[in-house]
Amino acid sequence: MNPATDTPAAPAERRLHPWSWLFVLLQQLRQFVVPLVALVVFGRRGPSDMADWAPLMGVAALVGISVLQYFTYRYRIGSSGITIRNGLLQRTWREIPFARIHNVALHQTLLHRIFGVAEVRLEAAGGRRPEAQMRVLGLADALALEQLVRHRGGGTAGTPAPAAAQAQDEVLLALPPAEGVRLGLVSNRGMIVVAAGLGAVAQMLPDQMAAGWVTYLLEEVLDELLGQARRMRLGWAGTAAAALVLFSLAVAALRLLSVALALAQYFGFRLTGDRRRLTVERGLFARLRSSVAPRRIQAWYLQETLLHRLLGRRSLRIDTAVGGREDDPRKLRDLAPIATPATCDALVGRLLPGGAWPPPRWQGLPPGTAWRLFAGDLPWTLLVAAVLAWQFGAWGLLALLWLPWAAYAAWRQAGYMGYAVDARLVAVRGGWWSRWWRFAEIDKLQGLRLTRSPVDRWLGTASLWLDTAGASGMSPPLRIRFLPEAQARALYRQLGRTLAARRLRW
Repeated sequence: MNPATDTPAAPAERRLHPWSWLFVLLQQLRQFVVPLVALVVFGRRGPSDMADWAPLMGVAALVGISVLQYFTYRYRIGSSGITIRNGLLQRTWREIPFARIHNVALHQTLLHRIFGVAEVRLEAAGGRRPEAQMRVLGLADALALEQLVRHRGGGTAGTPAPAAAQAQDEVLLALPPAEGVRLGLVSNRGMIVVAAGLGAVAQMLPDQMAAGWVTYLLEEVLDELLGQARRMRLGWAGTAAAALVLFSLAVAALRLLSVALALAQYFGFRLTGDRRRLTVERGLFARLRSSVAPRRIQAWYLQETLLHRLLGRRSLRIDTAVGGREDDPRKLRDLAPIATPATCDALVGRLLPGGAWPPPRWQGLPPGTAWRLFAGDLPWTLLVAAVLAWQFGAWGLLALLWLPWAAYAAWRQAGYMGYAVDARLVAVRGGWWSRWWRFAEIDKLQGLRLTRSPVDRWLGTASLWLDTAGASGMSPPLRIRFLPEAQARALYRQLGRTLAARRLRW
């Protein structure tokens, strides 16, 4: 036996795609576009021509850095992980075990799709930045790397990944374009984009100029509308009707913008996979492909607004233990952006190990819950009414008409609120106008908190907070409110014993 021939050769190092330097350059240009524009606009201060060449010199430097990064970046795929080496004068080596990689995200802009490449991000749990970011790989190499991480990350290192693994993935949910239209109708993406645009304009202008610009625009619009109404002799009723029509047109335009944004973001949405790995692919112009292991799902969130109910739909989101920014669009959060209630329930029941969904029985909250909810609105309503009355006299007291509606809404909300706890799952539901369900496996709870406010101590109640990893600030918290103190403490001890027993078995 010859050891020299029997020892397996080390995997060869690989380069990024030959066009990777171009995408690195474009990324750097986006970061330095403001200084470059400043050089062009303000750089010339005298007869010298050096300022004319400064922007070209800056771009040439960025091109050199991008090309140098391509030639110095190497990666090697081993049996247990990925090794990345980069740098020229200061070299760095990084070992990333497959078991540490919890998510592989593939991102393609329109330019990526033209060149047949993709940006790859390898993400780990709890990290604020990805473990590795490869700009860029060929699409075939990126998909092969995703399948390799998916296979070996499950604890089967050393065995070859199946070539047809991707083709065998089961399609759990596919959204046609009609569902994208419904998603746009129930969302407020158009309003968010318009508000963000106005905020960006306000940030670029000085405070006084921004306030003056907004005031001038509103005054011009109002003067034009009122002047047109006087010329047409519409009267107060006609003016109010015209204002209502214009408001309706503005709402319709925002909804159309929301539909266009939803179609661009979720066109071709496909959720595939099994209990080992879930993969989502979506996007019209920019394609995004992200995956996560179901065991990394920490909590679930079902949402049903009034528009959802009118269309017979719900939305299903998840919290995962994968790191990254909360607002990162490449982070996998939407398992079902919009789907029928039966589809959402079936999807949860399939992916939730050992947990029956929906729960067979919900526990209601005490009868005094409606008064507690109404008491939260009462001080603010009285304060607003007092301020308006001070400014406008008796007409400001019309704000008190909100109180009957607030009392009715609190009564309806208290009747719907509830919780359910079994051996594996804890769930909370709430809302009325917009309903929601928040639930998690008991194994995924990171902590239990029993809190009592001064009002709770006065009324003998308590609230139980259930903390999970990766909780989103856009979702309601997982908590059970306004329980009698004895019942809250008993539930706290029950969940604590269950959680401790399961962790001891680990």
